[in-house]
Amino acid sequence: MGRLVAIVGRPNVGKSTLFNRLTQTRTAIVDDTSGTTRDRQYGKVDWCGQEFSVIDTGGWVVNSEDIFEGEINKQVHTAIEEADIILFMVDVTTGVTDLDDRVAEILRRAKKPVLLVVNKSDNSDWQYTSAEFYALGLGDPFCISANNGFGTGDLLDEVIKRFPDKEQEEQLEEIPRFAIVGRPNAGKSSIINAFIGEERNIVTEIAGTTRDSIYTRYNKFGFDFYLVDTAGIRKKKKVNEDIEYYSVIRSIRAIENSDVCILMIDATRGIEAQDANIFSLIQRNNKGLVVCVNKWDLVENKSTEAIRFFENAIRNRFAPFTDFPIIFGSALTKQRIYKVLETAVKVYENRNRRVATSPLNNYMQEVIAAYPPPANKGKYVKIKYVTMLKDAKIPSFVFFCNLPQWVKEPYRRYLENKIREEWDFSGTPINIFMREK
Repeated sequence: MGRLVAIVGRPNVGKSTLFNRLTQTRTAIVDDTSGTTRDRQYGKVDWCGQEFSVIDTGGWVVNSEDIFEGEINKQVHTAIEEADIILFMVDVTTGVTDLDDRVAEILRRAKKPVLLVVNKSDNSDWQYTSAEFYALGLGDPFCISANNGFGTGDLLDEVIKRFPDKEQEEQLEEIPRFAIVGRPNAGKSSIINAFIGEERNIVTEIAGTTRDSIYTRYNKFGFDFYLVDTAGIRKKKKVNEDIEYYSVIRSIRAIENSDVCILMIDATRGIEAQDANIFSLIQRNNKGLVVCVNKWDLVENKSTEAIRFFENAIRNRFAPFTDFPIIFGSALTKQRIYKVLETAVKVYENRNRRVATSPLNNYMQEVIAAYPPPANKGKYVKIKYVTMLKDAKIPSFVFFCNLPQWVKEPYRRYLENKIREEWDFSGTPINIFMREK
């Protein structure tokens, strides 16, 4: 179940520094490979075996030099709507400012847990000074230094204490969960309405444990799954210019709570940076993917060439992960929308596909013999044995060899492509691990 912590506060109090420190508590958690634009504002934290996501709202402000209150205001409101816990950051060296007061006022009214984080208090003199922040009316201040990590452990302990109970959370049946995500106006609401349509009574809504995700149980035409819809997608708030940034925060929650994401792309607008951002979120969370090109009824040229051109454009933009289904349809005319559901179910099955060790080894040994890993500094890598992990969230293969550190990314990709050629893992990411024999 996705848990979301948002860091808010005025500029230059150290939000990004804290964000970097938290997300790198274990280096593997932050993955900047697909360096899309606003990736750095969203990361995973693993503390005492509990995982949650953290968002640095500061990164969402466009021009931080001439920042105006409206902008911060909007961030704080978005954080209140979307996050489970809010970290309100202030700077001990400047004391309480007017802007801090205003933010505190909004947060006091919010019905969310707020932790007051006093940054830059890494020596005892500053810790005495931090008492003035009691005036904000948000309880005990947590004195930390985002720069050197002082106090961040206690802060994380407190964050974990405030999360809702695991028992309360796991109340949904074990059936697939599909999230519909995409840029604003790509047709998310329309497709949900098209799915649910007239026979609303067959569909039961379960308000998710996260206040904002709505799980809609869908069981007709032989399908049975939850549609994960974020309330943010339903409420069309008047968010003006930066609707794009806020839509990403909205998507995060839906993506984390799902198994397969249906990414809606507007056929009339093509692929935009925002689509690539949402795609990168889906990938980082290791979720299944179905791309639905919506509003296909509005496109004049529907020839096979046009379809092929569009498909190639999407795959090139999302490379290196290109093995996912693309469906051209229209939520308005309901053209191929059940095909979207069928495909999502198929991707869910692929995600849970298991390959027995014996056929896997027979096939992979031939593949490796045909093209062995390149030698490095005269050392040859010998891959002896391969097996598939049992309880992994996504299909994961472990290759046992003598020199795992010499096997580089291109060769891993080769192995992954060969696995995909033989078994149907369309739409789901695959993990390839190299381990020492």
